[in-house]
Amino acid sequence: MTDVVVEMPDPKVVERGGWERNGWPFVGLAFVLAVIGVVVLVLGAGNGWIVGLGILVFLVAVIVAAGLTAVSPGRARVLQFLGQYVGTVRTTGLRWVIPIATRREVSTRIRNHETAVAKVNDADGNPTEIAAVVVWQVEDTAQAMFEVDDFVEFVAIQTETAVRHIANSYPYDVHSEEDVLSLRDSTDEITEKLSAEIGARVQAAGVRVIESRITHLAYAPEIAQAMLRRQQAGAVIAARRQIVEGAVGMVELALERLSEHQVVELDEERKATMVSNLMVVLCGDRDAQPVVNAGSLYQ
Repeated sequence: MTDVVVEMPDPKVVERGGWERNGWPFVGLAFVLAVIGVVVLVLGAGNGWIVGLGILVFLVAVIVAAGLTAVSPGRARVLQFLGQYVGTVRTTGLRWVIPIATRREVSTRIRNHETAVAKVNDADGNPTEIAAVVVWQVEDTAQAMFEVDDFVEFVAIQTETAVRHIANSYPYDVHSEEDVLSLRDSTDEITEKLSAEIGARVQAAGVRVIESRITHLAYAPEIAQAMLRRQQAGAVIAARRQIVEGAVGMVELALERLSEHQVVELDEERKATMVSNLMVVLCGDRDAQPVVNAGSLYQ
């Protein structure tokens, strides 16, 4: 099978650091300005321009305080100024940014998404049930906010699409000696391909796939019994093949030892009889019942 390359458009916006400062000095500045403004208003009551000055100082304090923003661990703040993306703040703690900038919070923590059990036909056309879990994290906050409408929903839909594509591309099980990947037997290889495909699909949203695993894999109920009998038949055939190979080796060894130690001289007919008897004993499902022959083999 040829892997499908998922091509996504180049991002128009990529993350960059936003302008920000430690917020605690600005807390003190806002507090001092607010106190000065109140004092000026109280002392200048009745004087219009002094009252106006006090109001102006108090408004400056409010504007300074409006630039304060708290950034929690595992979260980032995406800044927009007059509709333009101006950067992302990832430094945790109390920070100060442009007061009139819009600050949208984005979680950068590791998340899990588990798909629902989906019924999909495998590469052989057999209906199978499959589900997977993907571990992901926002890597580029700008792409997550501006390249897609809802990056959480985008990851969910693209994950389900990738799971369905993988299930359609490989057989559930391999019933031949060919070196072919299968969903049931090639878990590591299939998981690697699934992670690569999901990662390619969600790259446009600035998301990094950490790991993905198939959590549920089974034949659909309508064919489960038939496929179980098929697997059991295959197991029986494989076991029989191994038993026959072992029996042939034991017969060869017995004939070689008898000839080497000259225990008995066997012609071709006696060898054939001995081989037949040994094969029956070694390959039979039940214990052999011995029959004592008091006469000659030729009678």
